[in-house]
Amino acid sequence: MNQTVENIRALDEELSKRHIDLDPGGYFIIYLDRDASLICAKHFSNEINDRGLAVDPETGKPIPARAKVERTPETVYTARSAKELCVKIFEGTQPSPVTMLDHAAYLGREFIRAEMALVNGEDYVQD
Repeated sequence: MNQTVENIRALDEELSKRHIDLDPGGYFIIYLDRDASLICAKHFSNEINDRGLAVDPETGKPIPARAKVERTPETVYTARSAKELCVKIFEGTQPSPVTMLDHAAYLGREFIRAEMALVNGEDYVQD
């Protein structure tokens, strides 16, 4: 692997460790439907409590970042490409489910990663 790729991967890993403020508009779980050749994004609502944690609006309980939680998505978006998915979410939905620019940028990066995994037959794991 060349030095540039290694440097970019190291930088990306470091940046993934930074603190981010959570979007009060909700969060997305991104996955691939390989049988249908689609990128999928489930949107879930949340509220942000006074400690900055995402909580379930129905129960007020914190939503764990790494544990599996059974919740019903507000919307499931599907598309054949990252661009199509961005158009559906950011241009086709009013009000937008994304209220923070850094969240929109993150989603764009993840949708591209998902598209590349779909096209190349690789596994996709959301960052």
